[in-house]
Amino acid sequence: MAELAEGMGSGPTTARSWVERWPAEDLPHGRAGAGVVIVLRQGTREPEVLLIERTVRRSDPASGQVALPGGRADDGDPSLRATALRELAEEVGLGPADLEPPTRFVGVQRANVFGLDVAVFAATLAPKPGPLVPSPSEVAHVFWLPLSALDRPEEVERETSRGTITVPAAVHQGHVLWGFTFRVLREFFGRTTPAGRA
Repeated sequence: MAELAEGMGSGPTTARSWVERWPAEDLPHGRAGAGVVIVLRQGTREPEVLLIERTVRRSDPASGQVALPGGRADDGDPSLRATALRELAEEVGLGPADLEPPTRFVGVQRANVFGLDVAVFAATLAPKPGPLVPSPSEVAHVFWLPLSALDRPEEVERETSRGTITVPAAVHQGHVLWGFTFRVLREFFGRTTPAGRA
């Protein structure tokens, strides 16, 4: 399994500089089964990451969880970047014009709960983006997570297919970020990865 590219110490300080560390290459369709986008904006004091809280649905193994916008590849997607950008538009209403090009390829991570390899991309929000328009069938809430929230992990109990487990998480305004997305963001921002892989 390909990991995210190696972090760069304490790292850059602006949203744009975090994204620009990564190559502008593409990843062919078929190298992973899904794509997600780390969308960054420059907050008042620090970079912030766009996150969704998934709508509760019985058919969704990650029902109700906090996640990056993204989803499974379709046969019609020409690349995994296209998959990630299509899903971003479908889930929160952001299109290519709402992002500063190019969207960068970060790496591939395994999402164990779905049994999928996931291509991770990163982009910076454009200076005058359109409004966020969450899809009610897929997204219950949209919020921006400040980078510093990743530096204060807590131990929380979560219900999983294996029963109740204690996991490291970032808790922000009542939203609990753990598992795959927590791991991806910690690695993207050069934080030490906690024990356990979701």
